Amino acid sequence: MVKRDDRAQKTDSDIAKKVVAVNRVTKVVKGGRTMRFAALVVVGDENGKVGVGTGKASEVAESIEKATNAAKKNMFSFPITGTSIPHEVVGIFGRGKVLMFPASAGTGVIAGGAVRSLLEVSGIKDIRTKSIGSNNPINSIKATVDALKQLKTIEEIAALRGKTPDEIRG
Repeated sequence: MVKRDDRAQKTDSDIAKKVVAVNRVTKVVKGGRTMRFAALVVVGDENGKVGVGTGKASEVAESIEKATNAAKKNMFSFPITGTSIPHEVVGIFGRGKVLMFPASAGTGVIAGGAVRSLLEVSGIKDIRTKSIGSNNPINSIKATVDALKQLKTIEEIAALRGKTPDEIRG
């Protein structure tokens, strides 16, 4: 696995892009081995909208481009409360599990590896996370996406319960 630099690059129309991982994959054929590259990319508008994509090609740059296009197609939005998430949530994918907890302003992004990359491009400034089980970047990212898709605002929860937001708050 080839690590890329941690800075998010701004692409067209204010979308931040981060290359999480680039793997060299090999296919054994009659004539020998064919080398290709698989890239995992996260994109986000830094305002509660993110996407994840993977791409495979014979060149690194080409695989990153394919992954970026796939990530832009798969973008989704989720609620942000201030600089953190509205409530605790657990995301699961395969044997990977990501626990996410809201944090007070000034805490920063407390997350490791692939999860940190996704949260930084998402626009969340304060959050605590714990990754359990698989530390494979693809599984960690997909578990994080599962967690983000479960987030709901207090208004959505109130509507589901048939109450007003004030009744739920306290």
